[in-house]
Parts: sequence; C-alpha cells; structure tokens
Amino acid sequence: MNKLPQITLAFWIMKICATTLGETAGDLLSMTLDVGYAMSSLILISVFVVTLFTQLASKRYHPTLYWIVILSTSTAGTTISDFMDRTLGLGYATGSAILIAVLLAIFSVWYLSEKSLSVNRITSLKGELFYWFAILFSNTLGTALGDFLADDSGLGFMGGALLVGSAIAIVAVLHYTTRLSSVALFWIAFVLTRPFGATLGDVLTKPYSKGGLDFGTVGSSAVLLGILLFMILAATLYNRKETPTHDQLTER
Repeated sequence: MNKLPQITLAFWIMKICATTLGETAGDLLSMTLDVGYAMSSLILISVFVVTLFTQLASKRYHPTLYWIVILSTSTAGTTISDFMDRTLGLGYATGSAILIAVLLAIFSVWYLSEKSLSVNRITSLKGELFYWFAILFSNTLGTALGDFLADDSGLGFMGGALLVGSAIAIVAVLHYTTRLSSVALFWIAFVLTRPFGATLGDVLTKPYSKGGLDFGTVGSSAVLLGILLFMILAATLYNRKETPTHDQLTER
C-alpha cells in the first residue's frame, strides 16, 4: 500500500513547521546544550536510522510516523550542515555545492533504478529508501542555503526568510499556471521550505541585536512542537476517516 501523504496545503504547513522545529531543536542540542556539531550529528543520524527502519517496516501510511521521520531528517540535516560548514570549515557556499551534487546524484540513481521520482506513490522498498535519503539531503542542503542567505549574503534572517518565501510563492504559481513537471516543482519547493524554516527559526531564536525575536531555542521549539503535534493529530483523524476498514473492504 502507498505510504505517502497527499500533497496539500496542510502538508506544506506541516513541512515548514517541521523544518523550523528541526532548526531550533538542532541548535538546542548542538549549541544551547553544548553537545557540539559532530556529536549532535551522530546522535540525530542514529535517531533518523531508527525512525526510518520503523517507517520502512510499516505496511501503510501513518501520519505520526511519517512526520517523525521528516522531523528526524530536519534535525539531523541542521547539525550535519553546521558540521560541514563550521567544524570542517567548508563554508556555506562550498557546503551547499557539495550537497547539491549529492542530491542530484541521488535523483539520478533513483530515476535510473526506478524510472520515476514519484512523490505521490511509492510501492517498492528501494524507491522508499531513495525517497527518504533525498529528503535527508534536501533538508541538509536547505539548512546550508538558509545559513548562507542569513549570514553571507547580507540579507539577514528576516531578509532571507522573505526572499525564500517569495521563491516558494513563485513555485506555487508555476505549479498552477504551467505544465512544468509537478515532481520537479515539488522537490524545488521541498528544498526551499528548508531554508525558509531555517531562517524563520533564526528569526524566532536569535537575539534582537542580531535581527531576531529572542524567543530562544527552548521556547521556539516548544511552540513549534505544539503546532506540529496538533496538525499531526488532525491528519491522523482524517486518515482514519478516509482509510477503509477491513470490514468495509470485505463488503466491497
């Protein structure tokens, strides 16, 4: 059975909440708790692997499980990007270029192997693995791009969020007004929502002196987690309503 959600407005709102929470939660672990980028990356990659195996083992779409994996890729992507750009000293531009190359390689191998980059229906284990690794590196790339916009471009946190938000709006317009590939536009939007979440997370957590709202990583993470949990609950209830029961299938 298909284990992917429908791509709706609610999906994108939850994606932005998850990626923003991933930014604040990743910074909470690596910076506020002073665990460090390398150790935080190892911890969060381990969490991603555990949640991924649970997702792969499931037989149908579970909103809670799906969004837990999305959140784990977002938090892991934050610390992996920071480790590459800051600890290894690659810088945001070089780190972004490497991640773009890795993501394009994943898409290429995925398409050659499965003849599809579908984000609506994946029925094979191999396709599902490609899907989740594309998401992991999309979120990692988005973090690097967000940091580049906020720090190196001179736009600042708010300027970066406005720029990426405008780019997302353009992608949405192209989706509804052109015949451009919906799959390609999905992945472009998926990458862009990550820097939008990253810059939005910085707006929420950074002090006033740096252009932020000074909510802190703990407070921002708590609020975003509450919003995401509420929407996951709503998605779960809707999914139960729409999914036929065994008796209903038998009657058909």
